[in-house]
Amino acid sequence: MSAPERIPARGVTSSVPASASAGSASPAEPSAEPLVVLLAEGELTVRGRVREASNAVLYCTVSYEGREAACVYKPVAGERPLWDFPDGTLAQREVAAYEVSEATGWGLVPPTVLRDGPYGEGMCQLWIEGEAGSELLALVEGEEAGEGWKAVGFAEVGEGETALLVHADDQRLRRLAVLDAVVNNADRKGGHLLPAAEGRLYGIDHGVTFNVENKLRTLLWGWAGEPLTDEAVEVLGRLRDSLGEGGVLAGKLASLITPAELDATRSRVAALLTSGRHPEPTGDWPAIPWPPV
Repeated sequence: MSAPERIPARGVTSSVPASASAGSASPAEPSAEPLVVLLAEGELTVRGRVREASNAVLYCTVSYEGREAACVYKPVAGERPLWDFPDGTLAQREVAAYEVSEATGWGLVPPTVLRDGPYGEGMCQLWIEGEAGSELLALVEGEEAGEGWKAVGFAEVGEGETALLVHADDQRLRRLAVLDAVVNNADRKGGHLLPAAEGRLYGIDHGVTFNVENKLRTLLWGWAGEPLTDEAVEVLGRLRDSLGEGGVLAGKLASLITPAELDATRSRVAALLTSGRHPEPTGDWPAIPWPPV
């Protein structure tokens, strides 16, 4: 599984894009389309490499018609093969996750496109800077999560010692948990959570998604088995319609994932609407990613 590729300086407690430049805009705002054009059409210049990543991840700037933003470029040629995902498909899956996020209206994934670059075709995504902000994950003593927190499970913190891993009881995280269930995210680590300006939250690194088999692996199990919010049910209903034959989202995903994967996405949405609840771990697949952050 992919390692964290953009771990905030203070781990899970950092946030907020520091600048008010193009790089700090959010995908749900009116400026989203110009950002997508900037990423897709702009001149891509490699500035460095994120060495902690398991795949090739290049830090770049992209310039177009007087605008410039920082971005991440992940060339397909730099993807390491995985036993359970077809080779050379991670970039497309990242773009597919962005398209689903946009269809929800929640804007949980930074603007992401598939384009040619200095090292061939790859995924290009707006870079989101973080700064100190709200705490999303924590380890606590005892067996209760406490007010404002949801329990995930016990974690070993030392020889013979454990602590309770919890995440914030936060509407933004709950929306992300629903998105992860739809795209079948196999790698929702703490380092993939980026709180941002104006209370926004982004999820990044969606290369291992959309598998036909159930591979949901996440730190956001705090709502497992609980009823979905009315908002989530409404959003899932819209996704179901847009994923239908001839639907807008179905058309966008058709060029990014396989027909079987598209059908599986439809089935996951239908299952969520039928159950009306957040999914629970099945025991058929490790429920928590490793490393968790």
